[in-house]
Amino acid sequence: MERFKAYRIFLDDNKVAGRVTDVALDELSAGTVVFRTRYSSVNYKDALAATGAGGKIIRKYPLNAGIDAAGTVVSSDDARFRPGDEVICTSYDFGVAHDGGYSEYCRVPAEWLVPLPPSLTLFDAMALGTAGYTAGLAVCLLEQNEMQSKNGKVLVNGATGGVATLAIDMLAGLGYPVTALTGKDAEHEFLRQLGATEVLPRPKIDPGSRPLEKALWAAAFDSVGGEQLAWLTRTMQPGGLIASFGNAGGIELKTTVLPFILRGVRLIGVDSAYTPMPLRRRVWERLATDLKPRHLGDIAFTLALDDLPGHFEKMLKAGSRGRAVVRIS
Repeated sequence: MERFKAYRIFLDDNKVAGRVTDVALDELSAGTVVFRTRYSSVNYKDALAATGAGGKIIRKYPLNAGIDAAGTVVSSDDARFRPGDEVICTSYDFGVAHDGGYSEYCRVPAEWLVPLPPSLTLFDAMALGTAGYTAGLAVCLLEQNEMQSKNGKVLVNGATGGVATLAIDMLAGLGYPVTALTGKDAEHEFLRQLGATEVLPRPKIDPGSRPLEKALWAAAFDSVGGEQLAWLTRTMQPGGLIASFGNAGGIELKTTVLPFILRGVRLIGVDSAYTPMPLRRRVWERLATDLKPRHLGDIAFTLALDDLPGHFEKMLKAGSRGRAVVRIS
């Protein structure tokens, strides 16, 4: 196999820097399955990892970036996969300590691969990617904890982010009354088009100072963390459910136990990286059926490998919305 293109991250003079370069298959991390990558995607974690803005997320250098990939198997030492199979790879150490998806070829352990569900294309899979998987997993986990549309409003915080936009679309498609919370005034109509029945501008929030504030939400999906997650704990209805999957607003959480012991609020962490494979497959099956976003084509747009640095910068400045799909080959 000839050398091929990849967006590779280097540590030069203790500074993280990425660029498109040529690599060979024997330079890639070890694995039992090689697939030709058709598409990848850009997640907030990718932007942090590729720029060093979030600390040293990448644990070895040099490394091909990209925590998502979808493509076609070209060789396999594992009987579960054959040449020609279409597969999805996300999570685990992919793009963090193992060469990732911004590469024309990937080599990974077979245990990391999910067969592409029949009703998804490879493009669809990466328009979803880790963001869509996280949103779908959050929905499944809250449903396991008795989230129902009849219980009341569902708040989606950080509403224009990749996970949040997909969550809004999924929840609305299932019949939930969705309130989108955003600091971007220009995106209100976009959020309504996705299915939000109400859009709440962030500056109009009164965070209050009491341990318990007015009960507003039956469920909440939070990608922000920090003070806003603390506010959510204080404003949940009795029995309210919160899915926490992001920290764009900070990693600290300062609250009291009162929402949990007086209202029975449940704060549920969503770890998309190490989900057991049986649950992972079930979530992907639902992403291909009842959880498939109705507006995926409106949420997703396409980039080339050379476009990545500019998009990373835009994402870190909160200037992006929706899902960037990276065309690899």
